[in-house]
Amino acid sequence: MDFSLTEEQQIIQAAAREFAQNEIAPVAAEFDESGEFPRASIKAAADLGFMGVEVPEEYGGAGLDSISYALIIAEISAADAAHGTIVSVNNSLYGTTLLEHGSHEQKLAFLKPVASGEVNAAYALTESHSGSDARSMKSRAVLSEDGSHYIINARKAWVTSGPVAKFVVIFTQTIQSDGQSSGITAFVVDTEQEGFQRGKHEPKLGIRASATCEIELENYKCPVGNRIGAEGQGFKIALNVLDSGRIGIAAQALGIAQAAYDASVQYSRDRKAFGVSIGTFQSIQHKIADMKCRIEASRLLVMHAAWSKTQAKKTGAKNTLNASIAKLYASETAMWVSHQAVQIHGGMGYSKELPLERYFRDAKITEIYEGTSEIQRMVIGRLETGLR
Repeated sequence: MDFSLTEEQQIIQAAAREFAQNEIAPVAAEFDESGEFPRASIKAAADLGFMGVEVPEEYGGAGLDSISYALIIAEISAADAAHGTIVSVNNSLYGTTLLEHGSHEQKLAFLKPVASGEVNAAYALTESHSGSDARSMKSRAVLSEDGSHYIINARKAWVTSGPVAKFVVIFTQTIQSDGQSSGITAFVVDTEQEGFQRGKHEPKLGIRASATCEIELENYKCPVGNRIGAEGQGFKIALNVLDSGRIGIAAQALGIAQAAYDASVQYSRDRKAFGVSIGTFQSIQHKIADMKCRIEASRLLVMHAAWSKTQAKKTGAKNTLNASIAKLYASETAMWVSHQAVQIHGGMGYSKELPLERYFRDAKITEIYEGTSEIQRMVIGRLETGLR
């Protein structure tokens, strides 16, 4: 059993850390305050291959492994979780959908421009009334009489990168000629085509530089060639993709927790009270110890989930359990650690002069998106008991 990173993975981690700390960290507070999409730093990330980490070079990506991807997301998120979200959506959600389920032609047309950083992409599964219960979606796609295209009418909510995306993977019910549904189907749509429009921008608590909005498709003509997989296979595709996405969110949570921890250790050394560093107080030492233990446990779970993803590809097995465990534990660790970090910093932890309050706000979303903590516990419990 070898827990060490390869030389290549260490080089990648170091490169991601240098980029994140030099290019992202200095502008993170500014973009958090304004809520603007950080186009320049995201383009710089794309130039380093971070928008298509596991995508083969043939399709514009870096052709790296899943562990390298987790390392990159953690380092970027330690500088700013909003950047981590943008990178994660392009890779884990949009990228995985096309990489694992798209045709060669679809990968060239819709994956390569995104993986190479030419354009941004989004993933639309959630609707205002159907979050965890994705099967209850009301979006519809009806095949035309000549069979050349689908007419899509859909309204999706909480679409990350929706305001800036050129392409969007969208899931809808597909309706047959007799009016019956053939199940959920996945499509890739071009946001510049007639019938697509962007709706309300979400005023979020955290990850504010990650642009999020509603999208609406009204009588949108989607070529059959843009359908991903067969009709009715969309929900299976979505679940498979979420397994990948949850590893990305777990890595994001790990990065947030690490940043909050590092700041707390330094502050405990520098801050004086009653004539000594507060890090000499047992109450602070206990917090630091508990934070460290939870972060290292999260790190092992994240790296194991990333490693097992690669193994699952070789065997055809599912990686749902490992992904859910990592996502659940790392996200709750990020929230707990950032809470403790604010407490250690006292009044300064509550101030926008320091990034602690941003870590706290950003950490919360990791417990919610791509499957809430409650859903993760349900998934883990069902897989372990075999009961539903």
